[in-house]
Amino acid sequence: MTARSMSKGANLPIGSRAVRAELAWSETPGAPDVDASALLLTGAGRVRSDGDFVFYNQPQHASGSVRHLGKQRGSGVTTDTVEVDLRAVEPDVERVVLCASTDDGTFGQISGLTLRLLDAGTQGELARFDMEATTETAFIGGELYLRGGQWKFRAVGQGYASGLAGLATDFGITVDDDPPATVVPLLPPAPAPEPPAPSAPTVASRLSKGEEQLPVDMRKRLSLRKEQVAVSLEKHGAAGVTARVVLVLDASGSMSFLYSKGVVADVVERMAAVAAQLDDDGEMQAWTFASHAARLPDLHLGDLPEWLRLHVRVGELSLFGRSRKPRKGLRAGQVDMRAVGIQNEEQKAIAQVRQYVRDHPATAPTLVLFFSDGGVYRNAEIERELREAVEEPIFWQFVGMGRANYGVLERFGTLPGRRVDNVGFFAVDDISKVSDPELYDRLLSEFPAWMTAASQAGIL
Repeated sequence: MTARSMSKGANLPIGSRAVRAELAWSETPGAPDVDASALLLTGAGRVRSDGDFVFYNQPQHASGSVRHLGKQRGSGVTTDTVEVDLRAVEPDVERVVLCASTDDGTFGQISGLTLRLLDAGTQGELARFDMEATTETAFIGGELYLRGGQWKFRAVGQGYASGLAGLATDFGITVDDDPPATVVPLLPPAPAPEPPAPSAPTVASRLSKGEEQLPVDMRKRLSLRKEQVAVSLEKHGAAGVTARVVLVLDASGSMSFLYSKGVVADVVERMAAVAAQLDDDGEMQAWTFASHAARLPDLHLGDLPEWLRLHVRVGELSLFGRSRKPRKGLRAGQVDMRAVGIQNEEQKAIAQVRQYVRDHPATAPTLVLFFSDGGVYRNAEIERELREAVEEPIFWQFVGMGRANYGVLERFGTLPGRRVDNVGFFAVDDISKVSDPELYDRLLSEFPAWMTAASQAGIL
């Protein structure tokens, strides 16, 4: 295709299988920096979720169809590039909007602003659009759109004085421009945990280190929940077993509602009872993950209220502000959640937990309680990690928290070629409405059978 210089509003068909949108501008003293990004839109002109925004903090779409390649500098020109594989674009995506933004000036201060469309394979120039601006802080340079089964490119050149946040809000992105350093979960009034049914056997729960330091109401809930964990273990033939418990919390963008409503904080408190009953040192290791995984400080039972306040956090990623510097006001041990990102990369958390267990061997097996609301797409990588972990003293219990698309996690129990089944999975629509007896029964139903099989196989 012959390169074409385009004017605002012009369009042309695209015959390439993949293209690169290269945003270029002249390097001049005092001029602001510019960032390229892309929005994937349905036929209704809206994103399906925040995952449909590709930019420097979320450089690849879950489908792999759109990637932010980053900046290059040379000969007085800076470029920032987004690549779109048109063959991999999902069927319900009909437009890919090519955006630009600056957060330390306006586009009127930038000279030589040009959007070039290149064939990703040959690097040949397909089109060039020279843009002019004044007070805008965000720009739609152009868009790729599907019309009659044919991908086309349109030169748009529309500016926004409200920045990329204003632009993206128009397309359905959730914006949190200036989130607080610490998000304190709103804990809903906790109903008294259901005691064991009258016919349940009488079982003993362990006294855990630090339990006496808890507030009275939390200590009462913990005591009742530990008894219920003990009942569940005895029911499944595992009375008195010990285990190291590891907690993994999904912190992707779609989880923000569950964090803000205190659902995740309540889940952590309920899992603390599992750790307290299985391991009397009153300690639980914990990870959080989204685009990246990060280890949280160990949860010591006596510090549970403060741990919930400091570490059960999500949604602190300001989508439209650079995260080059650590967030101010972070307390010791707190993770800068902007660095964690917003999309799902479960395999990174799985790999880190596996490495921790290898580096810190224990006489007891490890039970990983892994909570996610779905959106799983790294199926091959997740399967590889869990298959390799079959020979390790770890049982992985995944819990879906009411979204959808749990991918390979739903199918892992039936996958052949493993000496033992080292993965459990179940999903619930609303975990806050699941009683403690039911939740603990489902959490612990497969763990004892795995322990028996792993012992017979020489893994334990």
